[in-house]
Amino acid sequence: MPFGAGEVRWDRMCAPGVDGHWRAWITVHLDAGALRRLGLHPDQPASVVNGPSPPGWWHAAGERYARRFPGGPAQA
Repeated sequence: MPFGAGEVRWDRMCAPGVDGHWRAWITVHLDAGALRRLGLHPDQPASVVNGPSPPGWWHAAGERYARRFPGGPAQA
């Protein structure tokens, strides 16, 4: 793994959804220095989008997927 022990942190939240089933949401936090080493820090040219956007069907599929799980991170 390219990250040190102090460079990565994750948080997990569990709660019942509107349908009564339990859901879990995970948030990952990375140290900016770790991202910089990989060329992913916002100040670096490699982190900037340099190509075309995905096709419309890709965005529509993502929106359909988000609607299948109401109350999840996409709705926050």
